[in-house]
Amino acid sequence: MSSSRHSKVIIIGSGPAAHTAAVYLSRAELQPVLYEGMLANGIAAGGQLTTTTDVENYPGFPGGIGGSELMDAMRTQSERFGTKIISETIEKVDLTSRPFQLWPEYEEEPVTASAVIIATGASARRLGLKGEDKYWQNGISACAVCDGAVPIFRKKPLVVIGGGDSAAEEAMFLAKYGSEVTILVRKGALRASKTMAKRLLAHSKCKVRFNTVATEVTGEEKANGLMTGLKIKNVQTGQEEHMEANGLFYAVGHDPATAMFKGVIDMDSENYILTKPGTSYTNIKGVFAAGDVQDKRYRQAITSAGSGCIAALEAEKYLAEQESEEVTDGPGGDNQASKPVNGVGKEEAPEYRSNPLL
Repeated sequence: MSSSRHSKVIIIGSGPAAHTAAVYLSRAELQPVLYEGMLANGIAAGGQLTTTTDVENYPGFPGGIGGSELMDAMRTQSERFGTKIISETIEKVDLTSRPFQLWPEYEEEPVTASAVIIATGASARRLGLKGEDKYWQNGISACAVCDGAVPIFRKKPLVVIGGGDSAAEEAMFLAKYGSEVTILVRKGALRASKTMAKRLLAHSKCKVRFNTVATEVTGEEKANGLMTGLKIKNVQTGQEEHMEANGLFYAVGHDPATAMFKGVIDMDSENYILTKPGTSYTNIKGVFAAGDVQDKRYRQAITSAGSGCIAALEAEKYLAEQESEEVTDGPGGDNQASKPVNGVGKEEAPEYRSNPLL
């Protein structure tokens, strides 16, 4: 393999986790290569934030900042410190060999890396409702915590679709801002835990409508017009009606972009990558995961960026240890790095004993 196609570390992704990792690694002069993808997962480079208009809960921007603008700034910062950004999608990987092999789309030969950071993210599931594309981010959102406090939703009737814990949590969160919150549940019962369901049903500003689905989003007929209503249908009786609603929030789950890692990287039942608690370590040494691809609970830009920092620090530590092993692993060399330290084997998360970034 040509040295020109080998990198110390490759980052797959283009969101806050990927670019935070890139900034830390490039400042450590590790010359990271970031594959941001070309409409990977159907989303432009920059990830889910590019589908968000105003971001008001990211520190440092008291007046808020556009999602695309924030990601453009992160990309510029990554490049400033020397990150090589390639607008191609990695479509296949081999993480069983060393160095790791990754195949960019449309290329027959792989690129290689000593370490890989997976930051491919997750995409919110959509329902394909009539009017969904027109009013997406103009009334429709997949993140109540991100968008619920936006002025267009304050003191307005809001709707949440979903019947699980996430739907219940988001509905009660939105009740702080909206005039009332209606929860549409396709089936005749909530999937949420008993405690969460009890809290939701007892909430004075939340109303659950069972056996009900949304069929169409309606609103202003102009450029960047806002959502003003929702057509719904009772799945048992077939009865249809139009309700006033200025906000529609999907709480029907997300799909992590992990398909090409199945069978190699350990995942949970929902295909999120499993990492050792408090770290970015996957089940494969030298492969790290950061951002929404391994976080199905918080899914915030700031937590994603934080996990990108963690992955960068741990990748740097791993590479430093690998270089140390190469030095000590000569004929007659004593590879201390492969031996247990203080009774803890290499399988455990290593301490930051000599990380120059700390």
